Amino acid sequence: MSQTPPAATVRTHLTVPLRFADGYSTTARVFTFDGLVDGREHVALGLGDRAAAFSANGNGCRDSPPLVRPHSECLTGDVFGSERCDCGAQMSHAVKRIAGVGGFLLYLRQEGRGIGLYAKLDAYALQDAGMDTYEANRALGYADDERDYTVAAQMLHALGLPRVALLTNNSDKVAQLSRLGVTVTEQVPTGVHLSTANARYLAAKARHGKHTLDLPPGGAPAEWLTDGSGARQA
Repeated sequence: MSQTPPAATVRTHLTVPLRFADGYSTTARVFTFDGLVDGREHVALGLGDRAAAFSANGNGCRDSPPLVRPHSECLTGDVFGSERCDCGAQMSHAVKRIAGVGGFLLYLRQEGRGIGLYAKLDAYALQDAGMDTYEANRALGYADDERDYTVAAQMLHALGLPRVALLTNNSDKVAQLSRLGVTVTEQVPTGVHLSTANARYLAAKARHGKHTLDLPPGGAPAEWLTDGSGARQA
């Protein structure tokens, strides 16, 4: 049974030019919100012509559902380019895909699958001792994944987007948003950004987190392994 979350409203929106480490550049319409249930400063990036049209008329996308990616903040990956995860590569790849067809990237302040930056770094230390990312969370007293996508649903409703195509390999995002009154018309797989540094991390996501990652059995062939910036399309 779906349950529409408390209403949030668009607080402001403005144009921000973006440039990524690989030289790709585009322009985003960045939206901020009032009334988000957790009180954190989440933002939505409108990308491509359809998002620009929404910005102009405030009526949302009324034709086919826009492509939307809920992306959880990862300071180490998004900002510093850490190769222990695939977060930075996922974000830049998502921006490129969404800009091409029009839609939104929801940047959610949920570091470390919801446990926070310091706890995530503590989990990294346990991973260095042999645990996978989920085992490390449990050893620290956390759930496998503590993210709650209520704010993502609030943001979509505030933007006038009750129907979306969701860019994700994580079925939990689809399930949570569906329960929160957002119709997910399609789950669109992301790229697979596999490197020697994150191979164990991605394998754990596929095994324990049920992420739909098309990983090679028995390890990663050399042609799959990149410096962390390449992608193999799932």
